[in-house]
Amino acid sequence: MSFTAEELAYLRGQPLTRVATVGTGDQPDVVPLAFEFDGTYFWVGGSGVTVAGTRKFRNVTAGRRKVALVIDDLLSLQPFIARCIRVYGVADDPIERNGMVGPGLYVRITPTVSWSWNMAGEPAGATWYEPRRTVHNDRTHV
Repeated sequence: MSFTAEELAYLRGQPLTRVATVGTGDQPDVVPLAFEFDGTYFWVGGSGVTVAGTRKFRNVTAGRRKVALVIDDLLSLQPFIARCIRVYGVADDPIERNGMVGPGLYVRITPTVSWSWNMAGEPAGATWYEPRRTVHNDRTHV
């Protein structure tokens, strides 16, 4: 399975994600970042010499490859309208590529499982939004 057309439109319309990596001592580390989604992979990174030394890159290159991403927005407080996609994935070592902020180092993330809530942008009702869970085919990390 893969992302629905509605989920793809949402992913392509959002500029930021929160990316969690696993640090030393199994300490989670989360940071907001610009991201790209090319229809198969998520890409995070950037230009400049300091990118390679960031905690997220150090965590991934140390072999701690499991990551999580959250892409969300809050359309309204009254009524309460929230949307979200949460992704679990596997990160590869950084590579040089031309990404959304230009040439630089980027980490490719292969999604393995995702959950989405309220892609239609409906107000919350008597119960919370029902999540849609998707298991993604992982051809690169078999």
